Amino acid sequence: MENEKPFEAPQGKQSVIIEMRAGTGGDEAGLFVRDLYRMYSKYGSSQGWGQRVLDSSQSDIGGYKEIVFELQGSGAFDKMQNEGGVMRVQRIPKTEKQGRVHTSTVTVAVLKKPNQREAIQINPSDLKIDTYKASGPGGQYVNKTESAIRITHKPSGIVVTSQSERNQLQNKENAMNILAAKLLQQQEEADLSKLTEARREQIGWAKRSEKSRTYNFPQNRITDHRLGKSWHNLENIIEGDMEPIFKAFRKI
Repeated sequence: MENEKPFEAPQGKQSVIIEMRAGTGGDEAGLFVRDLYRMYSKYGSSQGWGQRVLDSSQSDIGGYKEIVFELQGSGAFDKMQNEGGVMRVQRIPKTEKQGRVHTSTVTVAVLKKPNQREAIQINPSDLKIDTYKASGPGGQYVNKTESAIRITHKPSGIVVTSQSERNQLQNKENAMNILAAKLLQQQEEADLSKLTEARREQIGWAKRSEKSRTYNFPQNRITDHRLGKSWHNLENIIEGDMEPIFKAFRKI
């Protein structure tokens, strides 16, 4: 990836795993996944964060059906934690011949990677591990060995995959990191559900909502529906200048 920085894990730094999937809108949604990944990657580079792709599935026209990647550095989770939800894009697709604006969606999940204090205990006997050949767009094999990994956590039913590396051991490590982050999120959500309704209201909105943010390209506008706030500099933000959004969240 063009902005990917060699990954390091210095002590005291935050790590966040971001999982994005194309929703409604077909190929256009996949292209928007690519655009969002590029936006987050550029912002991460501007902050000096390490980053790496843990898993991805490309579409035939250069987008992503899904991508899972990690950002690691000072303030990574604090800033990215509010990026979860359903992101909506309104624009004229390149394949649209009549100039009509289409609406597509992308789902974004933001997972905190467990640190040593939050270490998730995973029993190896609870895992079903499968290997398969990694494939790229159009079904072309990335390599001819079974380097891709699929891990099923039997107690929770969570399934994770990784095929971004040519090495099976590295893909297994990536998949285990994704699984640990998802189990931590599941544990935190279970703890949250035990709190009173009043306490939940103090914490804020749910991590998932039907429509978290809209990127309206014809109007050069981004609207965050949770904040009830809009910015009319979409072009700058989509190029990685996300600080106005993060600043607005810090004020609440």
